[in-house]
Order: sequence, then structure tokens, then C-alpha cells
Amino acid sequence: MTFLQRALRHKSFAIGGLLVALLIATALLSFVWTPYSPTDLDIPNKLRPPSAAHWLGTDSLGRDIVTLLIVGSRNSIAVGLIAVGIGLSFGVALGLLAAARRGWVEELVMRFSDFTFAFPALLSAIMLTAVYGPGLGTAIVAIGIFNVPVFARITRAAANGVWAREFVLAARACGKGAWSITFRHVLPNIAAILIVQATIQFAVAILAEAALSYLGLGTQPPMPSWGRMLNEGQNLMYQSWLLAVWPGLAIVFSVLGLNLMGDGLRDLLDPRLARQR
Repeated sequence: MTFLQRALRHKSFAIGGLLVALLIATALLSFVWTPYSPTDLDIPNKLRPPSAAHWLGTDSLGRDIVTLLIVGSRNSIAVGLIAVGIGLSFGVALGLLAAARRGWVEELVMRFSDFTFAFPALLSAIMLTAVYGPGLGTAIVAIGIFNVPVFARITRAAANGVWAREFVLAARACGKGAWSITFRHVLPNIAAILIVQATIQFAVAILAEAALSYLGLGTQPPMPSWGRMLNEGQNLMYQSWLLAVWPGLAIVFSVLGLNLMGDGLRDLLDPRLARQR
């Protein structure tokens, strides 16, 4: 069977891919259409229940909940893409360097990864906020820094396994240099692992951005954010409990979709698991 046929038969990948496609479609839709402007205030119509005019109701400032969710998806995807891109760019480079050079270079890269792991995204965001102030850029940098050691460790471990394979030993016996082997043999053979990990880290980035915005360290008003919507809804649980439900569901389904798709990609890109199916 082709990859597409196997993907459609894989339940986890199919469900996850559908949820991720809906997330991306929602973010793209926000560039061309939203029911209302996300910055328009309508105080007389605040905390309205779902109706024909406002499908999911309004918040404490009279803003349309559907609009805020649609625009918030754009910010979540932007944070995930940039933060994972930072982790991939620096983490993969460091991991390949450690596997190719070994010795003190590998030890230095791994100790750097250990040091960076001591500063999770939340702690990094707090430190950056103290210097540069809260904002979307601060959250992206903090999450990106957290992703670097994750990709560095995975790349180094996977690359070390490839370096021990017979075809790499044959390439070395033919006189090929370390960097030629790295880019022509090692990197293509670990690309599938990196793709799966990038999908998982994308979900982690969305969760981290929501947590930082919930604490006031991420996306700042007037731009919508699912995490800040959750915070505002929590404060109004006894007046309009649905305000906390909608952003919570958006976060849950986005993270669930990315995790299911990552799990499906792991099965589909692993030749051994593919043969078993």
C-alpha cells in the first residue's frame, strides 16, 4: 500500500490529522474572515449566552467568543511554528555535531543540554519578562530555548545509532569526511524521528503558550489568546461558566490532534511497524 493508503487506515493518524487540519483551517480563516472584530467592545451585551448573533456568547467586555477563538488559533500556531523551528535549527545542529565529533565536543554539548534543561519554559519566560517585559516574543523565545536541548539529545542519540551502522563504516572506509557522512547518510536516516518529535513539541508549545498567557507572561491584550481567555473565564465561573469551557476545549482538541498525529507518524514512518500493519 502507498503511504496515503496506510495513513487513511491508521485511526490515530486519521483522527489527529483531521483535528490538526481543522486547527490550521481555522487559523487561515482568521486572516480573511471573522464574525466580528476581536478588538471591538460591546459592554451592553457582555456575558451573553449563545445565540444567533453570537454563536458561543460574549465575554466580560462584550467581545464575540467565536472571533476570539478563531484569532487565538493563529497565535497558537505562530508560537508553535517559531518555537519548534528554533529548537530544530539549533538542537539538530548541536546533536549532529556531538555525534560526528564525539569526545570533549559531545560532552560539552550534553552538559549544555543539561544546563538548559534546568530552565523550563515557564522559568525562562519569567526571567526574560523581568528584563524585556511580557509579550508574545518573550513566550516564543522561552519555549524555543526549552526545545533546543530536547532536539539536541534526540538527534545525538539517533545519530550515534546510525554512525554504528555498516553502510556508514563503509563510507568512512571509502575516505568520506565526517560532515559528508552526516548530511548524506546520517541526517536522512533520522529525519523521520525528528519529524515525529517536532509534532509532539508543537503540542507542548501550544500548551506552554497557553500557560504563559494564563499567567500574563504571553500574548498581551488586545490580541486574543486561549490561555488568557481561560484565565478570564475562571474569574467568572459563577456568572458564565462557558467562558472557561470554550478555550479549554480548543486547547484540548489541538493538543490531542497533534499527539495523535505524532503517534500515527511514528508508526507510519517506522518500516518495522509498517510491515506489521
